[in-house]
Amino acid sequence: MPISLNSAVGRAVTKMAGSAPFLRVAPWFVPHLDRVLHRLTGGRVVMSSAMVPSLVLTCTGAKSGQPRVIPLACLPDDDGSFLVVGSNFGRPDHPAWTANLLAHPAATASFRGRAFPVTARLLDAEETAAVWPRLLAVWPNYDAYRAHAGGRPLRVFRLSPTPR
Repeated sequence: MPISLNSAVGRAVTKMAGSAPFLRVAPWFVPHLDRVLHRLTGGRVVMSSAMVPSLVLTCTGAKSGQPRVIPLACLPDDDGSFLVVGSNFGRPDHPAWTANLLAHPAATASFRGRAFPVTARLLDAEETAAVWPRLLAVWPNYDAYRAHAGGRPLRVFRLSPTPR
């Protein structure tokens, strides 16, 4: 069962996850731990899902053409799609997976042990502004990540399930 962001533990973890020291080290260990847990549990668990809904995205590398596996926080939407944010823990550059999706929008998502094909679409500024409050409700640190990113707009994608 996920930890509520409104609980004392949830507030403490959220505060820690938005701190400068965490933002410096998190990119080096959080994705790796999530990938290991995902692999060990057959896709049912990623560490991040204790706080936020999370999926594991497998996309094609923009330059390499090789499969790339990325754990991501997500916002499941009512239509069966998922919103994902290219926050890169507030780093100044866009995460590589966003360039991968721009080059190759066909991907696979694994959510709660179920893998399915998706098509990614980058939201424009107006669409991003419309969903931003909902994304903040799921993970308030997106605003901290945006501030740490030095003005870089955070890319938001909608991952829509596609027929097999």
